[in-house]
Amino acid sequence: MNTRSTSMMAAACLALATLPAPAAADGEPAARNPRPAASHRHAAPMTTAPQKPGSSGVKLQYRLEGTPQVGRATPIVLQFEGVTDADGAAVRLSADSGLTLQGGSTLTLPAGKRTTATVVVVSEAEGLAYLNVFISQGGASSAVSVPVQTGAVAPALKSTGEMKSTPGGESIITMPVK
Repeated sequence: MNTRSTSMMAAACLALATLPAPAAADGEPAARNPRPAASHRHAAPMTTAPQKPGSSGVKLQYRLEGTPQVGRATPIVLQFEGVTDADGAAVRLSADSGLTLQGGSTLTLPAGKRTTATVVVVSEAEGLAYLNVFISQGGASSAVSVPVQTGAVAPALKSTGEMKSTPGGESIITMPVK
């Protein structure tokens, strides 16, 4: 490159840099306020629930707002996407023992739209409990368990079996049938 082409390139880059860029890559206008909204400033990322083959096909993402504490309300943000059935989808919520669900236990999801709902749970004791989300769409269903860990008490598995060795030398635990 010679000096003339270098200076013309620099001038072109400077001209492009000073032009306003009204649209983002997704085609939506760019936000005029560079600071994020207060509600999104400290929000934790959403966790995507795994989908199994043959499930309802509705994608669920969730996030706990804050740290669960005994006797205090903990909001859980649920975001649903991928409702394709013309009749929409139905959601039923239930809480494990040790966790109380406040408010309604059913939701209706419209087809073709992302739906966000905030559910409030209250932990009754320290430990791990689950908010169970059952989703039905077009005759298919799926179940997702959202973990709610309150305090530092780690869940412990109770073993009622015995450790034995197989003739091949492998260790197994035998469990009684209930």
